[in-house]
Amino acid sequence: MADKTIRIGTRDSELALWQAHTVEKKLNDLGYKTEIVAVKSTGDVILDRPLYELGITGIFTKTLDVAMINGAVDIAVHSMKDVPTALPIGIVQAAVLERANTVDILAYKGTLDFLEGNGTIATGSLRRQAQWLNKYPNHKVVDLRGNVNLRMQKLADNDWNGAVFAAAGLERINLNPENHIALDWMIPAPAQGAMLVVGMGNDNFTLDALSNLNDIETEICTYIERQFLKTLEGGCTAPIGALATYNDEEDTIHFQGVLFSLDGKEKLEVDKIVPIEEWKKLGFYSAQEVLNNGGTKLMIEIKNNLKK
Repeated sequence: MADKTIRIGTRDSELALWQAHTVEKKLNDLGYKTEIVAVKSTGDVILDRPLYELGITGIFTKTLDVAMINGAVDIAVHSMKDVPTALPIGIVQAAVLERANTVDILAYKGTLDFLEGNGTIATGSLRRQAQWLNKYPNHKVVDLRGNVNLRMQKLADNDWNGAVFAAAGLERINLNPENHIALDWMIPAPAQGAMLVVGMGNDNFTLDALSNLNDIETEICTYIERQFLKTLEGGCTAPIGALATYNDEEDTIHFQGVLFSLDGKEKLEVDKIVPIEEWKKLGFYSAQEVLNNGGTKLMIEIKNNLKK
C-alpha cells in the first residue's frame, strides 16, 4: 500500500463527522491511511434565513469543494441529498455507500391529537412543507434550520407540535426521539439516506481506494432520483421528492416522483415499475412526464414565488 494519507474533508456537525468517520474506518480496514479535516460551511453559519432564500445550490458542499480544489483535502463526505446534481469541474463522484433508511419521520411533543385539528410543524425543507400542507391543509409550517442537534433543541424550546427529520440522520447518531412516527406517505428527497464520497478526477490513487466502497444498487437508485431532480431543474429550491427501489426477485425498479406547488395544493406525480435494463433514462423520462403534465408551468410559478 502506498504511503499517501487520504485527507477526508467534512462539515463539523456531529452527523457529518459520523459520516466521515464511517468512511475513514472503511478505508482503514482496507489498509489505507487517513486523516479527517473538519471545515465549517456557509449553510451551517447562516441559520436565520431559509435555504431557498440564500439562492445557492450546494450551500453545504461549496466550502468542501473549494478545500478540495485548493488541495487542502483529498475527498469529501456528504449526505447525498445535499449535493447539487452538477459537480464542480474537476470533482467526481467516487463512491455511493450502501443506503440507510430513506423515510422522513415526525418528532412530536405530547400527543398526536393535533393531526386531527390545527397544528404547527417545523421544517426547513420546501419538499416536506409542501407534502405536509397537501395532507394537512389546516396546519401551519414554520422554518427550521441548523444541524440535527440544533433542530432538536429548537423543537424542544418552541411551542410547535412537531418537526420533520430524515430518519437516517437521527439513527446514525442515536438521536431518535422517544415520540416519533414514520411518515411513510411522504416521498423523500432524491438520494435521501445515501452517503456520497467525492474526489478529484485526476487523483487515481484515491479514486481507486474509494471504488471499493461503492454500492452499485444504491448508486443506480440515487442516479435515477437525481436525474429526475436535474431534469425538473430542482436544486434545493422546489418541492421535489423521488424514490427508486430495486426489487431483486423480479429484477425491476420501482420509481416514485413528485412535484408540488409551494402551498401543497398542486401535486404532480409519477409512479412506475420498469425492468432494470431501463434504469439509465428512467429519471429523465419520468421528469419529462411530469413537465408535460403541468410541471413546466408549475416550476415557473415556484421560481417566481421564491423570488418575491
